[in-house]
Amino acid sequence: MPIRNRFAELHPDITAWRRDFHAHPELLYDTHRTSAIVAEKLKEFGCDVVETGIGRTGVVGLIHGKNGPGRKTVALRADMDALPIFEATGAAHASKEEGKMHACGHDGHTAMLLGAAQYLAETRGFEGTVAVVFQPAEEGGAGAEEMVQDGLIDRFGISEIYGMHNSPMVPFGEFAIRPGPFYAACDSFTIKVRGKGGHAARPNNTVDTTLASSAIVMALQSIVSRNADPQQPIVVSVTSFRTESDAFNVIPEHVELRGTLRSFDEELRAKVLNRIEEIAEFTARSYAAEAEVVTDEIPYPVMDNHALETDHCIAAAKEVAGKVNEAPRVTGGEDFAYMLRACPGAYIQIGNGPSAGLHHPEYDFNDEIIPLGCSYWVTLAEQRLAS
Repeated sequence: MPIRNRFAELHPDITAWRRDFHAHPELLYDTHRTSAIVAEKLKEFGCDVVETGIGRTGVVGLIHGKNGPGRKTVALRADMDALPIFEATGAAHASKEEGKMHACGHDGHTAMLLGAAQYLAETRGFEGTVAVVFQPAEEGGAGAEEMVQDGLIDRFGISEIYGMHNSPMVPFGEFAIRPGPFYAACDSFTIKVRGKGGHAARPNNTVDTTLASSAIVMALQSIVSRNADPQQPIVVSVTSFRTESDAFNVIPEHVELRGTLRSFDEELRAKVLNRIEEIAEFTARSYAAEAEVVTDEIPYPVMDNHALETDHCIAAAKEVAGKVNEAPRVTGGEDFAYMLRACPGAYIQIGNGPSAGLHHPEYDFNDEIIPLGCSYWVTLAEQRLAS
C-alpha cells in the first residue's frame, strides 16, 4: 500500500502544525510549549494513555489496537527541540524567537508523528499497542538517554523502537537506511593552553600561547592520517580558537581550543582521545607552554541499527515508496543511539530533497514529504503489529 489517502486530507493540518512549531522553536529540555501542544493533540485524537514529563519534558502516547493492549508494544519516536541558530530562510513561518531555529527538521518529525498518531487512533488496524514517543534535547542534551533512564522502555513495555530523520542528501520521495553502525559516536573536547602573556613586540619575554596552540591544531591533523586505520572512518576537527584578548599587540596568557571527534569503533575512539591528550600536552611543552584536555560529559555513542529491525524498516519503506537506498555512514551524531542500546530497533532517513543542509540558517523542512513520512510510520506500525 503506497501513501495513504487520509494523509492527503490531513496534509494541510499537519503542515500548519509543523509551521507553528517552526515559528516557536525551543531548545534542549525547554520544550514546554511544544510538549503541551503534543500532549493536547494526542488526547484530542483519543490516545488511550498520554503521559508527560518523561525525561523531563518528553511525551508518550499509547494507542491500543482493535482488541485492546495485547502483548506487544512498538514505539515510534520523534524529536522536538531546535537549535541556537539565527534563521535566514525568510519564510512566512520563520522563527519568532531570535537566535533559535528549527534547522534540523525536528518540527517536521514531530508533526509527522502526530499525523500518524491521529490516523492510528482513528483506524486501530493493528493488534497490540503503538507508543508514540516525543523526545526533547536531541541536540546535545542526550534527551533519549534521559527518557530511557526515566523508564521509557520498561514502563511502557516497549519491545521495538524506531526513529526517522529527514535528509537533504536523500532524494525527495525516497528512504535510506543501513544495518549496524549508522551515525557516529560524538565526543567534544576543550584544550586549555597556558603560557606567559606579554607585549607582541617583545615575544622573547613571553611563552606564546597562540604559537603553541597553532602547532597543536596542526599536529592534531596527523591523528587521522597516521594513527587511525585508513579503512575506519574517523573525523578530528578543531572548530574554535579563543584568546582572552583581541588586541593586535598582546600575546595572551591563555588560549582555548575546542573541537570534536567522530568515530564508529570504540577501540579506535579511546585510542584517538588518548592521542589528543598526548599531542596537546607534548606539543605545548615543546613551546614551553602547558595544555590541559577536557572532554565533554555527554558523549553520544555510535548509533547502531539492529539487523532484524532494519529489515522491518526496509519492508515498510518499500511498501510506501517502492524502493529503499543503502545509506552511507553518517559522521553526525544521533542520541537515538541510547534508545537502541536499551531496546531492539532501527532508524531510517527520509529524503527532504535538495535544500540547504541540516543545521544551516537557510534550511527548512520540506512539507511535501509529510504524507510519505506519515504513511511510513503507519505502515511500519501495522506490519509490526499485524493480526
